[in-house]
Amino acid sequence: MTVARGTGRPADPHDATLTYPGGLRARWRWAGTGQAAAVFALSEAGALEDLGPLVAEDPDSRCRAELRIDGPAGSWSVRFASTLNDTPLAVLWDTTGLLVVKYGFHAYGLVARNGALAWSHRSATPILTVLASSRLRHVLVQSELETFALDPDGSVAWRIAHSDVVTAAELLGGRLILTSYSGLINAIDPATGRE
Repeated sequence: MTVARGTGRPADPHDATLTYPGGLRARWRWAGTGQAAAVFALSEAGALEDLGPLVAEDPDSRCRAELRIDGPAGSWSVRFASTLNDTPLAVLWDTTGLLVVKYGFHAYGLVARNGALAWSHRSATPILTVLASSRLRHVLVQSELETFALDPDGSVAWRIAHSDVVTAAELLGGRLILTSYSGLINAIDPATGRE
């Protein structure tokens, strides 16, 4: 269980409200291990899908997150689980109509109109970020030790392993710029994965 520093009490859940293109308003709520009841205490009525069982048999004993989307096509919610305390992140991949979510070791492709799971992908190391561009035919998923590109159906288009831990990744000037723990910077072609 995650505890508030110096108190011995469970840490309060985190909340964030974001907007994505296409009129999607997102409300995130997440917390550490064993705090599912606190995360889901403010759940609203509507379509709800729980993807926690993809991560663990007892997902409520893990870290949990809930995403609520209100958009032109209606409202929906999805719950996630993670084996490590992480901040969930999503990007709208507008050319495919997918909202791509990263949480812990997993990336998920959700149909932006209704939250249905299109695909899920598990990484061997924690996922740092997901990046999408209308100029790419795939979405980029950056974990600590690998970069991989996923096609709209969730299949792996290409994958690169790294010898040093990646601490940051961003699309800049038509390149995927990676910064490693040792401070090295690497520029990769985001379309092919080649340097």
